[in-house]
Amino acid sequence: MMNSSATADGGTAAGQATAGPTGGGTTPGAAPPGEAVGEAVGEPAGEETAAGPAPRRGRRSGNSGAREQILAVARRRFLAEGYHAVTLRSVAAEAGVDLALVSYYFGSKKGLFGAALALTGNPAVLLAGALEGELETFPERALRLLIGVWDAPDSAGPLRAMIGGSALDPAVAQLVGEVVQREMVDLVAARLGGADARRRACLFGTQLAGLIMARYVLRLQPLATLPVDEIVRSYLPLLRQALWGRPGGPGGPGTPGGRRAGVARA
Repeated sequence: MMNSSATADGGTAAGQATAGPTGGGTTPGAAPPGEAVGEAVGEPAGEETAAGPAPRRGRRSGNSGAREQILAVARRRFLAEGYHAVTLRSVAAEAGVDLALVSYYFGSKKGLFGAALALTGNPAVLLAGALEGELETFPERALRLLIGVWDAPDSAGPLRAMIGGSALDPAVAQLVGEVVQREMVDLVAARLGGADARRRACLFGTQLAGLIMARYVLRLQPLATLPVDEIVRSYLPLLRQALWGRPGGPGGPGTPGGRRAGVARA
């Protein structure tokens, strides 16, 4: 349950290439912002003085381990201060890099969070992408994406470690809960709209969380070995009921769309 200027809470930098919402790489042939190769402006390359070759000025060529430094700072800051308090700007300042470089590598704050906790498949990023389509088909998209990332061995391991860490360490539990609230529940609520959107979004997230725990952590049978299509058939009515108060989807009685339609017919 994926901008034209950099912001303190996690936007991308203006006019730069980004690595996508998960920060999975850099643009081929392009130097990261603030890490360009070469000498200071106005100083000819290779100019010599009586004392010998002129020293190179500015940043060193290449990323000089900047990505690893950013991740180290972010991981410590997220665990110590929580998700809300950490900004891309503060991480960049402590890591000693340009803000644009953080956005270049990780795209957004949720992308940086996923990378800092070594999440190969970041559920918050996947959910944001699923919300971009038709709202009526959103529950199935979200369900299939979530099952897909948990079924993939390279992404399931870090996710299980995060869940295990939440059970053992209150700081990790608080951090994960804050991310789920702000980047998943609040995101779904904003897309739904309506006075009770947050409650419905939370119920939706609870259904997905229960599925994850039962299938991938507790390994309850037969749920743990059911085919994906069968899980989708079983869970879709529950997810739609949570979001719209009816198994069939939006527009029915008891939902904001249904109330408006009823008033119009009257």
